Amino acid sequence: MPRSKMGKRGSGKPGSLRHEVLQLQLSAKASLKGAKNGVKGESAASDDELTSDILSHCSSASESTSVLEEGPGSEQVDEQTAQEETEDKLKQCIDNLTDKSAKTRLAALESLRQAFSSRVLYDFLTERRFTISDCLERSLRKGSGEEKAASATVFALLCIQLGGGDEVEEGFKMLRPLLTAILIDSSASIAARQSCARALGMCCYVSSAEDGEDLIKSLALLESVFMSTYPNGEGVLPTPKPGSPALHTAALQAWSLLVTLCPTSRLTVVLNHHLPKLQACLQSSDVNYRIAVGETIALLVELGREIDEEFELDDSEGLCECLKSLATDGNKHRAKNDRRKQRSIFREVLHYIENEDFTEEKIRFGMENVYIDSWMRRRIYDAFKEILESGVRHQLQFNPLLRDIFGLGPPPILDATVKANKISRFEKHLFNSAAFKARTKQRNKVRDKRADVM
Repeated sequence: MPRSKMGKRGSGKPGSLRHEVLQLQLSAKASLKGAKNGVKGESAASDDELTSDILSHCSSASESTSVLEEGPGSEQVDEQTAQEETEDKLKQCIDNLTDKSAKTRLAALESLRQAFSSRVLYDFLTERRFTISDCLERSLRKGSGEEKAASATVFALLCIQLGGGDEVEEGFKMLRPLLTAILIDSSASIAARQSCARALGMCCYVSSAEDGEDLIKSLALLESVFMSTYPNGEGVLPTPKPGSPALHTAALQAWSLLVTLCPTSRLTVVLNHHLPKLQACLQSSDVNYRIAVGETIALLVELGREIDEEFELDDSEGLCECLKSLATDGNKHRAKNDRRKQRSIFREVLHYIENEDFTEEKIRFGMENVYIDSWMRRRIYDAFKEILESGVRHQLQFNPLLRDIFGLGPPPILDATVKANKISRFEKHLFNSAAFKARTKQRNKVRDKRADVM
């Protein structure tokens, strides 16, 4: 601290810290005198003790004043210190991934999950991606069902953090065989298989591979899981095993995310093969699976209309009748919340099938908004939200990958100038829509490259 500032703080003028010290000393001595004349048996502090407390108090006040006077530079130091402390904790968590105690490894995985969701750590993770991948590979091979589930989720978050590119492609090729093996292993825990299905879909989605090979393999693998719910030759739905609807739901949602990357030639095959059988699955006994099926049907119809304006369903009337029934379902044997959720979703699906009417949703984060104005956009957003959970808004604000996917541009610089020049909501909506369309065109070029392989 410069001497001039220290001299200023040490003056005895009213309002200065020196003046406050003198006032507090006089007040303390008066309190001490009263304490000595008080009720017998009460202990009184000595003058030295009180003076010590006062000086300690004023020292703290002086330090606070110093921080305020230092201004933005101090904030930068604090941020740097906090960043260093965070990285030290993360390093310890990474070390704990190889601990002999399963409890310690699970705690480390949970800490990494929270950190990867709530922060952007590209530089830190790029340097350590191989170490982390090796640790996750070990957990996926030898860990318990809970550890495997946590490891798959952390790997999906790692891919989101690294933002696609060669880093993600390398890691995905390394761990994809393990994710695949766990997903198709009927003896593995449902939680682990469910987590692997989500990780497989997300990691394949953000991977930059353009040869289509990973996409084809992942689609086929996920199909093999949820197609077990399709009706048999007699049109009867199979009875699901305990816990399996959650796995089927995760696999179907991951598959529908990847379908948004398919080239036109592949989409035509998907629509013809899956739409009729998915329609039968609307009668599933599990509410969450029914909802996932309904949303997938809406997505496929939307994609069909994109490639052919005159696209029509083979049994449009039958589908609409089924959707109307689900949108007004009042069966008392179903939970009230399940009925409410189901009715809401299927009303939206029905309106879209009949009128191509989509209920737009606005996601606000920081000073920006993302408009969810299509079934494809909703599936992409929901996929990231399922993995990032409460950290999705922070990642939308600062993660370059998510900002690229949703057409938001580079992360904003939140200073006074930006705040003073906020654009209108309508302008933001137009900008986001235009950016998303531009990105869709770019992805279509990638689809054309993949089509040659498929």
